[in-house]
Amino acid sequence: MRHQFFRIPLPWLALLLACCLGLLAACGGGDDANPVPGSGSLNVTIGGLPAGVAAAVTVTGPASYSKLLTASGTLDGLAPGAYAVSAASVLQGTASLVPVPATQQVQVTAGATASATVTYAAGAPLAIRLQEVASGLDAPIFLTAPPGDSRLFILERPGRIRVLQNGNLLATPFLDIRPLTTTSGERGLLSLAFHPQYASNGYFFIYYTNLAGDIVIERRQVSAGNANVADPLSALTILTIPHPTFSDHYGGLLSFGPDGYLTAGTGDGGSAGDPPGNAQNTNVLLGKLLRLDVNASTVAQPYAIPPGNPFATAGGRAEIWAYGLRNPWRYAFDVPAQLLYIADVGQANWEEVDVRPVGQAGNNYGWNIMEGLHCYNSASCNQAGLVLPAIEYGHDTAGGCSITGGYVYRGTALPELTGQYLYSDYCSGWLKSFSYGNGTASAVTDWGITNVGNFLSFGQDAQNELYMLSGTGKVYQIVRK
Repeated sequence: MRHQFFRIPLPWLALLLACCLGLLAACGGGDDANPVPGSGSLNVTIGGLPAGVAAAVTVTGPASYSKLLTASGTLDGLAPGAYAVSAASVLQGTASLVPVPATQQVQVTAGATASATVTYAAGAPLAIRLQEVASGLDAPIFLTAPPGDSRLFILERPGRIRVLQNGNLLATPFLDIRPLTTTSGERGLLSLAFHPQYASNGYFFIYYTNLAGDIVIERRQVSAGNANVADPLSALTILTIPHPTFSDHYGGLLSFGPDGYLTAGTGDGGSAGDPPGNAQNTNVLLGKLLRLDVNASTVAQPYAIPPGNPFATAGGRAEIWAYGLRNPWRYAFDVPAQLLYIADVGQANWEEVDVRPVGQAGNNYGWNIMEGLHCYNSASCNQAGLVLPAIEYGHDTAGGCSITGGYVYRGTALPELTGQYLYSDYCSGWLKSFSYGNGTASAVTDWGITNVGNFLSFGQDAQNELYMLSGTGKVYQIVRK
């Protein structure tokens, strides 16, 4: 069995509806069509970009207003006051297109339309490399950090969480659950998510497989006397999901979405083709994105069902947010654009990345009706109601076999990468990116990364800089060459 670890455009009508409903923050301007009495407008003109290349212009202002523009547009219904127009460099291939000015301030007054202009011009090409930051790890499978923290927390699949502080890997693990799990098949400690208020409550959540092979989501707490060690007696089981028969396809990412709820991505339960049909069965929790309210967890009620979960009131498990996934490895929220990216490992031919608005509930991502853009094991299939991938790639001579999903870059060290979604492949070990706007993926770029082993996962620190974790036991940061 091949390694499954890790393991389109939208119809124009759907795009139009999404934009009109305000679901796509990246639809450009002009979607604030109903002026508010006493409000003003701002016309942003963006020039210098080749056809098909999306801008990266953010408008911020009073009352926490924030709008991401990928093309010229007019923003209506704005409260009077000062607005900042900030533009980031964008990529065309590896060529950098630099905005002038990068930042400007515009005053919006009631009943009038202010204006701002951003012009892009060719800059120096961006080249990136991987800089080693840690080594000697045992199957590093994930990396994250608490909000505002300078430390890196690195998960080892056999069951330890290690702390990298000031460039040094601390000898004492933050947490060691090796007696509770096993690395048979694709099992082990797979993910960690810090509570958004970790600095005050000390809560973090882990996703692992127990000795029976079932999925366990558990809350833990940092110790009172040592910020680098968890309290070994703090475990509270949030959810256990039966995973019978097979030892693969566990999914395994936990993260808090922009709505403050805990999201979990589960695999379909394993084997080829999802023989039990779990992914399409909304009465089971395998092959799903789950959305849980864990902000007041107790032994009596470890989680609540957030408002808006699509099956909360009828037909299906209330925990489910989306379904039709094979083995999501992994997914990522891009908060500025309000988009959710899911890298779903394919069966035998196609790997895919799906992109949808973060607030869109009940999406069916197609497995096992489809694999990528193709009917699975059939000449034809009913695609009605299915979300089709933003991109796919095949198992071909380039060596692709199992997608490893990353993040949309929102750090500061590589502004040219801003808005680009980065991803890799377990077998090939390359690093690629694409941009997404107006319902379409574009500008797929290969960054020329080779000879660093199989990539098990990406990671993101508290400053939104990105890392890649290798099967060689090393962790690398993505940096400028």
